[in-house]
Amino acid sequence: MDDLEGWKTLAREHRGITQQLAAFLAGIKSEIVPEKTRHILENALVDALGCGLYGLTTPWGRIVAEFAKEQQGPAESVLWGSGARVSALNAVLAGGTAIHSFDFDDHSRAKIHPGALVVPVVLALAQRQQVGGDRVLAAMAAGYEAMNRVSQAFNPSRARMRGWHLTGTAGTFAAAAAASVMLGLDADTTASALGLAGTQSAGTWAFTDDAGMSKRLHPGRSAQAGLMAALLAQRGFVGPRFILEAEDGGLLFGMSDTPRPAMLVADLGVRWHSDETCFKPYACCGSNHACVDAVLDLMREHELIPADIERVVAGVASVVDTQTGFEYRADSVLNAQMSLRYNIAVAMFDGQAYLEQFTPARIVEPQVVALARHVEIEIDPEIDRAYPQIYGGRVTLVTRQGRTLTRKVDYSRGMPENPMSGADIDGKFMSLASAAVGEFHAGQVLDAARGVFAGGSVDALTNALTQVRVNHIEHEPVMA
Repeated sequence: MDDLEGWKTLAREHRGITQQLAAFLAGIKSEIVPEKTRHILENALVDALGCGLYGLTTPWGRIVAEFAKEQQGPAESVLWGSGARVSALNAVLAGGTAIHSFDFDDHSRAKIHPGALVVPVVLALAQRQQVGGDRVLAAMAAGYEAMNRVSQAFNPSRARMRGWHLTGTAGTFAAAAAASVMLGLDADTTASALGLAGTQSAGTWAFTDDAGMSKRLHPGRSAQAGLMAALLAQRGFVGPRFILEAEDGGLLFGMSDTPRPAMLVADLGVRWHSDETCFKPYACCGSNHACVDAVLDLMREHELIPADIERVVAGVASVVDTQTGFEYRADSVLNAQMSLRYNIAVAMFDGQAYLEQFTPARIVEPQVVALARHVEIEIDPEIDRAYPQIYGGRVTLVTRQGRTLTRKVDYSRGMPENPMSGADIDGKFMSLASAAVGEFHAGQVLDAARGVFAGGSVDALTNALTQVRVNHIEHEPVMA
């Protein structure tokens, strides 16, 4: 809807939706969060902490953590892995960046990574405000709800095709919503917080051109912006309470040619978007996971090795082709994680796409690079029509013996329809956190995280995060 007059009509029809969402968010209490949603959010807390501790071993995670420590501010919240206490604003900058630092954090079909925004905010404010686990649960539910609904209202596929990175642009709303609940703001003040958050929304996909680190920063900076928005609103600083639907300057129109304002408030209190959280078994772009699953299934089922394969064809949606279908350049870990061609190729060689597949040495290994550059990508009309409601992928292998083998996957492992169990999430956490801080301290953090929602405070988790120290792991970016 690049037609401004058409947008104005739509905006008038939906005037007040930002305030309607704010009223719902302000009313979320732990007792109204369904048991299923509570379970998923507990898994999300554990998953984010594991990703965050491992993320602190990366150069980008370290740089931002060191910057946050230098900025310091009042001693409100622990800076994970250092024992230092800094302002809540600086703590969430470091925490959000760390969680997204290896692209292993949770995501949703709204094309967002909510855990990287929500978890740092609720933990930082739990320490600052001295509130208990019931408030943390309610705030997490609010943050996930706000971010998913805002992104869905943007129309995520269309916003992505304009170059927006939705984790950054919708992420400020997640942070503001979670912070508003943690601070106990009323509906009108929460609407101001959302408005102040939305006017700071930012983040584009330009990093794919030259392996810039900005993708890792987007959730940290957006978490900081959203938290600042809530803290300012609490002090009486009034934000634009029609930020999403304003006729002039409405963010929905700014982000997309086909915004969907009704999605912002559809089924409030009935559909909990947290329930649709996707957890990653692979350390790469979530849009690529269906093809990774498909090629792993084919290779295992038919007992194949890469030398058996003459041709590899991946069928994906047009948005995925734009986002991850670029020619593989082997110039950085980030581009390897985003590259569908590399993800398929390394999975064919290693039977996995985990930490070891995204090291500076592995991403330039000649055989893997050659196979990645041999992978063909085409837009599959059936998959394209269903995306992003279904993150599907199809892989076809033609063997040197002339056999053609095809596998289509609609719901990759970790999607709500094919979920990872709590034990799977714990295993992933221990793998990541043990590499970062050692098995003993990882176990302490895990035990404390699993008890947060039932506890009267987050002190046990805060103490565990204060005691850990992060190991050095070689992650330096490779420039070809």
